[in-house]
Amino acid sequence: MIFDEFLKYTPKIAKEVTFASIAHEKMSPSNRLELLKNLDINKVNPKKAAVLMLFYPKNGATHLVLIHRTSYYGVHSSQIAFPGGKPEIVDKNLEATALRETHEEIGIHPDKVEIIRSFTEVYIPPSNFMVYPFMGISNHELEFQRQEDEVAGIIELPLIDFLDEKIIETKTMETSYAGSIEVPGFVVDNHFVWGATAMMLSELKETLKSVL
Repeated sequence: MIFDEFLKYTPKIAKEVTFASIAHEKMSPSNRLELLKNLDINKVNPKKAAVLMLFYPKNGATHLVLIHRTSYYGVHSSQIAFPGGKPEIVDKNLEATALRETHEEIGIHPDKVEIIRSFTEVYIPPSNFMVYPFMGISNHELEFQRQEDEVAGIIELPLIDFLDEKIIETKTMETSYAGSIEVPGFVVDNHFVWGATAMMLSELKETLKSVL
């Protein structure tokens, strides 16, 4: 979709009611619902994180940026994700966290981003994080500068490809917390995007489809 056309829909996107539970369930690993059924979030006291779902123009067409995390000793090693991370004292709120982390990880200054809305938070059991996603737009062609110790690569996903149902697949995967299970996800640039990022992508996609 042409970016100028996409911009016309942002007021509707900002107000659109999302069906988070349905969208998240579409991308939930087969054991997730059972795992969370008896979970008391207040007792586990999850850490917080915020991420940015950033849309921008590239050659006139609307794109969404994702990052390929570097390999490290941890449950999110080498995964595809949105730029983002944990709050710091300088952040006045989680929206500020998402913007600051995006600046640090891929070099996009907060002044270049307009936050359109927040989406539904997603709990990640293996790392005990509650992740808060925000959708933003930049009116400019972007030049990314990745933080090399955290970001192995940057993926620029065209909106037209994101909205195509053909990018959704299910794979059998070995996970850190459930062994071999069936996992739904998005195939993006030859990467399989699953887990919390896929759930956030699903809510974003369903919201866009209801408006565009």
